[in-house]
Amino acid sequence: MSQTQITDQAGAVRAGEELDVAAVDAWLKTQEPSLHGTPEVTQYSGGASNWTYRLKYPERDLILRRPPSGTKAKSAHDMAREYSVQKALKPVYPAVPTMVGLCQDASVIGTDFYVMDRIPGLIPRKHLPRGLSLSEAQTRELCLHVIDKLIELHQVDPRQAGLSALGKGPGYPRRQIEGWSERYEKARTWNVPSFRYVRDWLREHTPEDIATRVIHNDWRFDNVVLDPDRPTEVIGVLDWEMATVGDPLMDLGNTLAYWVHADDDVFLRTTRRQPTHLPGMLRREEVVAYYLERTGLKPDHWIFYEVYGLFRLAVIAQQIYYRYHHKQTRNPAFKNFWVLINYLHWRCRWLIHREGR
Repeated sequence: MSQTQITDQAGAVRAGEELDVAAVDAWLKTQEPSLHGTPEVTQYSGGASNWTYRLKYPERDLILRRPPSGTKAKSAHDMAREYSVQKALKPVYPAVPTMVGLCQDASVIGTDFYVMDRIPGLIPRKHLPRGLSLSEAQTRELCLHVIDKLIELHQVDPRQAGLSALGKGPGYPRRQIEGWSERYEKARTWNVPSFRYVRDWLREHTPEDIATRVIHNDWRFDNVVLDPDRPTEVIGVLDWEMATVGDPLMDLGNTLAYWVHADDDVFLRTTRRQPTHLPGMLRREEVVAYYLERTGLKPDHWIFYEVYGLFRLAVIAQQIYYRYHHKQTRNPAFKNFWVLINYLHWRCRWLIHREGR
């Protein structure tokens, strides 16, 4: 392993996304009177949803999360929910960041926000962090530890964590299929398929809940923090805005939708956004076998969860493309998302037919 790993860094605050530092500082010192001076403020790139800032005080390194300006749908950027979920989870799942405070006073910066301790470390994205080189055996160890941390989360009893109210009772898989189907209908454009066959197949094969656990709903390598001194070890898990109570196998299905091998087809390789292509990483079928062995869960047909994960990803991508198609955003990165939607449709059908169901 290289000795010159680069921990995840924030950069300059983007134009139009400046923070009222004086107002935040004054509020923070009512929560943490031990803070001194004014913070050095930087901003993290990425994160298509909420804006994330680093507030570096001489004695404390903090992270602030807030919704984008102009946000209308509070439910889509619910700071209080995100804060409360993490605060409740921390005693039973230590990888969650430590919460510092939640501000719902609009007079401070005009919107809800919360502050938490920063977890300094390495974040693997499309590639391993700059300066980090792992052997094949170490890469496998990292992969297993990331899966183990998901398994650890899926052992959390919602009642033990005080999070039962997040769930809506039995029927989580069916609610997900219906909900994502409705979202796709609303976001569909003329150049993408109807997904009718896939959606009908998912409805016909929807299982009952295999368990009810706390689930992350966005489990990817770029949402974990690695120990800089032992970079195969996971010391933090980030981005809890989609966390809820539901079926853990649905969470695993979502995770595999982002899992790309080095020998996958050309188009799938272009979608890769995490280092699952490296020698030593488990293959998708190995991830499933490892997870099921460690948890003891025994689904009747795993393929449902994998198709669901790809369909859900297609809906998320289509919702983004819908905004571009209707000129609600001009980000050129979204221009060809319609091609991705068509590909994911083909892949869902291919998996169904391969299974012979």
